[in-house]
Amino acid sequence: MPDYKQMYLNLLDSVETAIEMLKNVEQACEEIYIETDETIE
Repeated sequence: MPDYKQMYLNLLDSVETAIEMLKNVEQACEEIYIETDETIE
């Protein structure tokens, strides 16, 4: 019988890691945008 608890914990850990990676990439892109923003006047 599969160890569903272990499968769930592995899935949850991977999802949390993916969310953290996405947040970090989004923040890095926002910082690049802010640093390179040339306001049109």
